[in-house]
Amino acid sequence: MTQLLNRTILLNQTSTEALRDQIRAYFHQTADLYESLFKLLSCDEAYFVKPIALRHPLIFYYGHTNTFFVNKLILAGLMTERVNPEMESMFAVGVDEMGWDDVNEKNYDWPSVDAVKAYRQQVRAEVDRVIDSLPINEVIDWESPWWIILMGIEHERIHIETSSVLIRQHDLKYVKPSVDWPINLDQQSTPPTNSFVDIPARQMTLGKQDAAYGWDNEYGSLIKDCLAFRAAKHLCSNAEYLDFVEAGGYANDAYWQEEGLAWRQYALAAHPTFWVKQGGEWKLRLIAEEINMPWSWPAEVNYHEAKAFCHWKSEQSGLPVRLPTEAEWYSIYEHAGLSDAIVTAEHQANLFLDGEASSCSVDKFAHGDLFDVVGNVWQWTETPIFPFDGFKVHPIYDDFTTPTYDGRHNLIKGGSWISTGNEALKSARYAFRRHFFQHAGFRYIVTDTPIEEHSSHYENDKQLSEYAEFHYGDTYYGVQNFPKALSDLAVEVMQGQPLKTALDLGCATGRASFELAKHFDHVTGIDFSARFIGLALKLAQQGVVRYTMTTEGDLVSYQERTLASLDLEDVAHKVEFWQGDACNLKPNFTGYDLILAANLIDRLYSPRQFLKTIHERLNLGGILMITSPYTWLEEHTPREEWLGGFKKDGENVTTLDGLKAALGPHFTLVKAPVKVPFVIRETQHKFQHTLSEVTFWKRVR
Repeated sequence: MTQLLNRTILLNQTSTEALRDQIRAYFHQTADLYESLFKLLSCDEAYFVKPIALRHPLIFYYGHTNTFFVNKLILAGLMTERVNPEMESMFAVGVDEMGWDDVNEKNYDWPSVDAVKAYRQQVRAEVDRVIDSLPINEVIDWESPWWIILMGIEHERIHIETSSVLIRQHDLKYVKPSVDWPINLDQQSTPPTNSFVDIPARQMTLGKQDAAYGWDNEYGSLIKDCLAFRAAKHLCSNAEYLDFVEAGGYANDAYWQEEGLAWRQYALAAHPTFWVKQGGEWKLRLIAEEINMPWSWPAEVNYHEAKAFCHWKSEQSGLPVRLPTEAEWYSIYEHAGLSDAIVTAEHQANLFLDGEASSCSVDKFAHGDLFDVVGNVWQWTETPIFPFDGFKVHPIYDDFTTPTYDGRHNLIKGGSWISTGNEALKSARYAFRRHFFQHAGFRYIVTDTPIEEHSSHYENDKQLSEYAEFHYGDTYYGVQNFPKALSDLAVEVMQGQPLKTALDLGCATGRASFELAKHFDHVTGIDFSARFIGLALKLAQQGVVRYTMTTEGDLVSYQERTLASLDLEDVAHKVEFWQGDACNLKPNFTGYDLILAANLIDRLYSPRQFLKTIHERLNLGGILMITSPYTWLEEHTPREEWLGGFKKDGENVTTLDGLKAALGPHFTLVKAPVKVPFVIRETQHKFQHTLSEVTFWKRVR
C-alpha cells in the first residue's frame, strides 16, 4: 500500500501551478482513500448501526468530512451556496466521542448510503472548482485561502484513522476484508524481551517548525529542560501486557486511578478491547477480521489501561514506572536521531500506510537503539493537551482544539500504521479522552521526575472573562487601560514619598497590583471574590491567563494574555493575592504607604465602616486613593450606608461630600478630583463606557 501522496505537502516553496497540481492530487487521493475505507463495510445496514454506543453510526462520518469542506469554504468566502443544506446541518456537529457517562440517544433521520455517496461526489466537484479557480501567486500560510483547502484535506485524513477504529469496533458481520487493506504477515514472530535505554537530559523547544500544514495547537513554543530517564526499548507488546492480565491486573482496584476505575467498572473490562477469547485461545480483532493473537505486536489499550499496567509494573519491579510526558516523548525522538525528513522517507517506520493495514512486531523498525519511536501504534502520554505560549485559534476552525483544553484529553504521539499527512509529523498534537480507543499503545519509562502540570483551561465565566479582558486585554475607543492609568496616577501623586508597600483593595483580577509592583517593593491584592483572586493567582504563578470573550449570542473568541507581553513578568514575585472582606480585614494587613480602593466603595455593604477604620492600615503620611463611578445600588449597599447620591434637609449630598465627612478625622484631600474613563467590553458590539472619579487622601493623624 505504498502511497507517497500520503505525505503532507511542504509549503515552503513559491506557490506555482505545480503546487496547485500537488494539492489537487493530494485532495483526490485523500478522498479516494476515505471511500476505500468505507468499502470495508459489508452492507448498507453497517452504516446505520452504531459500532459503539458513544459515537454516531458510520453514515455520519461518511458524510461529515465533505460537510466540513462546505462549511469552512463558505465561512472563508470561497463558496457562496450550500450543496445540500439538510445534510450539512445533520453532518456538521457531533464528532467527538461522548463521555461514557453522558450518552446521547438523540434520533436522526439519516439519508441513504447512495444519497450520501452522491453528495460526496457533488462536494468533490465543488472543491475541485475552488482548487482550479483560486489564485495561487503567493506563499501558502495560515492567512492564505489555500490553508482552508489543506484544512479540509488534513481533516479528512484524521477521519480516515478515527473511522477505521470505529469499523474495527463494528460487529464482524458488518465488515469484510479487502485486498486493498492487507494485514501484516509476521503474526507469529517471537516477542522480544523488553529492556531499558538511557535517555540523557536535554533542553528542547517544543512547537511547530516544519513547513507543512498545521493545526492551531501545534504553534507557539515551549522551552523545556527534560531530565534524564530510562525508556523501554520496545513498545509494550501483547505478550508483555498478557502478564498484567494474567496477574489479575483488571480485577485489582489498587492499580487503577479513580477515573480509570470508573471506566473499567462501566465497561466491565477484563482485558484489552480488541482481544477476543475463543475456545480458550486469544485472538486479535483487526479492522475487518480476527486473527490468532500476534504476541509480538504492540498492545492496543486506552490511557487508563496503560496507566494501570505501569502501576502494576512499578509494584513488580520496584522501579518508578510511568508513561512519558509529551516533552519526554520529544526527548526520546531526539535521542533516536529522527526528523521529519527521515521519517517521511519510505519504509522507515510503520507509517503512511507504506506497509500493510495493521500493526507489526515491535522489533521490526529500529530507530537508533530504540524501536517504534514513531509509527506502528500511537503512544499515550501523561500530558493533557495544553496550549503552547503564543497559542492562537484559527478563525476558520475555532473549535478544533479549545474544547480539549479541559484536562481530560491526553496527548498521543508518534502516529500509527494508518497515520498519514499531518498526523505523522513530529509536530502533530492530537489528544483524546483517556477512555478513548485509537490504534494506540504505549512505551513506559522509569523516572523519579514528577509529572509537570500545564494550564490549559479557558475561563468561560462571563463576568470573570469580561474583567480579564478589562484588565489584560485590548483597549477600546482610545481609552487607556484603567488599572494601569490608576497606577500611573498613584505613582505621580506619591513622588518623594516612600514606595515600599501598597495595598490594592478590591483588586479584581489584579492588573493594578502588577502595575504598582513596578514601583513598590511589595504589593498585596485583596478581593472579596475568590473567582477573581483565583485568576490573579494563576497569572502570578504561571504568567498566562486564557479566557473566552462573547462575540454575539453563543459565539465566542479565545484569548491568551501573558504578563510578559505587558512587561509585568519580572514583578510577579513582588505581588501576593488574598481573598478578603474590605470591611473586615485581618489585622496583618497594615503598614502600607499606598492603599488603592478602585471602584470599591459603592459595592461595599458598609462603606462607612470601611472609611472609619482604613487609616489603621495606612502609614502616617501614606496615600489613600479612592476611585468610583458612585453607582449606588441597594442590591449592594443598604441606603443608610450610602455616602452620597441623596438629599438631606432638602440639599443634595454628593459622594465627595460623604468622603470628606467620613475621612476628615484622619485625612486631608491632597488633589482635586480627577475623572478617569474606562471601557468594559461585553460583546463585540456592546461596551460599557464609564467615568470613575479619583480622589487622593493623605493620612495626617
